[in-house]
Amino acid sequence: MPVAPKSIQDVDPQSFASDSAVREQLQKLLTHPLFANSKRYPALLAYVVEQTLLGNAGELKERSIGIEVFGRTPSYDANSDPVVRITAGEVRKRLSLYYFDSSHLGELVIELPLGSYVPTFRPPEPIAEPAPETLEMAVVTEGPDEIQPIAPSFQPDSPSKPSQFRWTIMVGLLILGCVVGTIVGLRIHPAPAPPEPVSNIEHFWEPFLSSANPTTFCLGEPAKNIDMDAINSFEAPVNSPVEPQKLYVRLHLSGNLALADVITLTRTAAALEARHKAFRVVPASEATFAQLREGPIVLIGAFDNIWTLRVTQKLRFGFESKDGVALIVDRKSQTQTTWATAWDLPYQKLSRDYAIVARIHDSTTGQPVIIAAGISEEGTEAAGEILYNPVYLESLLAKAPANWEKMNMEAVIETQVIEGHSGPPNVLAVETW
Repeated sequence: MPVAPKSIQDVDPQSFASDSAVREQLQKLLTHPLFANSKRYPALLAYVVEQTLLGNAGELKERSIGIEVFGRTPSYDANSDPVVRITAGEVRKRLSLYYFDSSHLGELVIELPLGSYVPTFRPPEPIAEPAPETLEMAVVTEGPDEIQPIAPSFQPDSPSKPSQFRWTIMVGLLILGCVVGTIVGLRIHPAPAPPEPVSNIEHFWEPFLSSANPTTFCLGEPAKNIDMDAINSFEAPVNSPVEPQKLYVRLHLSGNLALADVITLTRTAAALEARHKAFRVVPASEATFAQLREGPIVLIGAFDNIWTLRVTQKLRFGFESKDGVALIVDRKSQTQTTWATAWDLPYQKLSRDYAIVARIHDSTTGQPVIIAAGISEEGTEAAGEILYNPVYLESLLAKAPANWEKMNMEAVIETQVIEGHSGPPNVLAVETW
């Protein structure tokens, strides 16, 4: 039977890396904290890379991986047990985070393309060289008695008087040209080019961009069981995991972080990175009140993030869990909202989700806070789009006052969910103060 080719994107691996180089890079990935703190993710990544190097890429299917890596029986139902798909999605996310770090520039790139379990290998990204300084073709130094050319030029051993005369005329014309240019420059003042208008995205993030302190991204953890009685306590919560089958988000559990939360993190953090603003990422269970007082805060996730629940407890719109239903409440209305989802709703039947987007100055921490938090992951992802997509941000600002930049703002959004993916955010209500 013919051996399947290695997935090196039609490039001879020897042209940029040997199998040993790929295995060496794999070991770097497996020992990195993004993979080393888990059992499933390094197991899947190591298996698919090794099988690809052995020429078995054609056999890397969901069922075979479930059997060989996760010990499933040959007759297991991949639809009801999506461990391979979920783990592969987490591996893709963690590979993206690894190579997003500029300290890994110059390393061989291992990727797991969407829709495939066959990894690809790419040569290291070239490291940009600094632009060479412009070389001056002629330099003139001024001595006590004469102006002497320094740039390389042809000079006869014993220049004739006509040559010296021509040189004197050229220098004189050059000086005259400089004087005339200076006079004209003093009389004519061309209007400077108008500055680029500041986008609403930059206005929205201005408290974060202007802060001298790093921004803290605080992420929720679906695998943590939040004690709702701890909302009024400002200690970092430490809880034991609960049984995944009792959680609505069981199909999206990926270690301790939700995929949608990490997507929101990477896209919003990229905006700060592009503007050379420092930031750090901490899970909600480890974030301390002292840390959150050190600089601007971005809270991602709702029921899996105790700090989101605490901050929104003081706002008009907030999160509550009653009688097996998770909902967003309107504390200024006596009527219960319809912005709700039952915890026991099968994931496949989720068709609509709700979320809160906010930009406020929090009086408790004394810091600017941005919130992107959905009842489920899909709501969080849709809320995050408002933070970095100018089109969706404009839909929010259209319902805000003209001077919104100087105000606190909180909004409720809705998104349709199709096959586990969120649609565009639809703004339902806005509060400014």
